[in-house]
Amino acid sequence: MPVEARAQKRSIQSSPRKMRIVLDMIRGKRVSEALNILHFTPNHASIVAEKTLRSAIANFQQKPEHARFDVEELYVRECYADGGVMLKRVLPAPMGRAFRVRKRSNHLTIIVGDSPRKNTSTRAAKKALAARTAPAAAPAAAAAPAAAPAKKTRAKKTAAAASK
Repeated sequence: MPVEARAQKRSIQSSPRKMRIVLDMIRGKRVSEALNILHFTPNHASIVAEKTLRSAIANFQQKPEHARFDVEELYVRECYADGGVMLKRVLPAPMGRAFRVRKRSNHLTIIVGDSPRKNTSTRAAKKALAARTAPAAAPAAAAAPAAAPAKKTRAKKTAAAASK
């Protein structure tokens, strides 16, 4: 059974999309490397993610059954940002209209553990699936030249009709 600890930060005033950009940089990495990346990344999201990662490490250390593990051996197993509460505001627009402004927030979750998770992202899973199905797509490409002569015969018929 994997050994892990988690930390959550809720209602962060930045969009989940901006937070996911930062989280993609640290997913699956060692904790020490992830902290360095977050510390030197100039985004507001990286500051919040660094604090949450440090909290997850502290939560890991607090459990008595994790006393035998070294913090340097931890990995960022999972990290994700879900959409939070959306504040709806109104911005005046021309001709008496009003435009709606949606101020997004997110809920950040970071899980650290003793080993990295396999296929940490859905993108990696899709690439692996595409690699497995790629050899099956090759025979379909080989069948394409067989259809090409039909076009040539049409061209010959058209040329013959034009010469009459």
